[in-house]
Amino acid sequence: MDAPLSPGLYIVATPIGNLGDMTSRGAEILRGVAAIACEDTRVTGKLLHHLGIKARMIRYDDHASDNARDGVLALAAEQPVALVSDAGTPLISDPGFKLVRAARERGIAITSLPGASAAIVALTLSGLPSDRFLFAGFLPNKAKARRDVLTELGGVPATLVFYETAPRLADALAAIGEVLPGREVAVARELTKKFEECRSGSPDELIAHYAAHPPKGEIVLVIAPPLAQANDADPDALLRAALLTSKASQAAAEVARLTGLDRKALYARALELK
Repeated sequence: MDAPLSPGLYIVATPIGNLGDMTSRGAEILRGVAAIACEDTRVTGKLLHHLGIKARMIRYDDHASDNARDGVLALAAEQPVALVSDAGTPLISDPGFKLVRAARERGIAITSLPGASAAIVALTLSGLPSDRFLFAGFLPNKAKARRDVLTELGGVPATLVFYETAPRLADALAAIGEVLPGREVAVARELTKKFEECRSGSPDELIAHYAAHPPKGEIVLVIAPPLAQANDADPDALLRAALLTSKASQAAAEVARLTGLDRKALYARALELK
């Protein structure tokens, strides 16, 4: 680095799996800061060891106290401080927004460095519409809360992106099939790693696959957007679009939800169209 870094907070994205995805600029910033605020010093320590960097690390996560945040901010006002997450871009399903918000309120300079994000990687792999999408973090663990979130967001005219864990995948897929019938879903896992996978299908098809092949690793769920938002849309056009990726019963259920038309009648029409 040609010149010392100015005081401030530097938001640095880190790899989500493949360490080769660390940007050269991000590595240079980590070499030049006075301290690195991180979720887990063990995880960040492994990355720093790989990069050949020795740096002071400060634990900063969901459970950090106000005093801990004040300490990071006081240091950033005088010296350069980096903020990293365990993997990916800080603040994306991560507690760092509180630190950034407080830094802005105090007039501390903030620099954000782009880099890896599991949500974006999964979206680009899924083959689902990417012109408009909504990232909603992790689905709730409890069944009712999970259904409530899917119901709330199901009508949003955008592809939905959620993070999920392997042990909860089957429950999440079942809820998607129940609340959002007829939607295509992509399951992206082990992103950027040796066994990277992105599998698409109906929730039932994916449940069956992962029952036979229990998943490991961190998971991103990508859910297709609704077929249409207008209640006066042509039912046959909606059915034809749904039948491209769904069974007749699933297509009928989705069009019924969108239009309020009778599901049985739509199912019969879907069979005719097929």
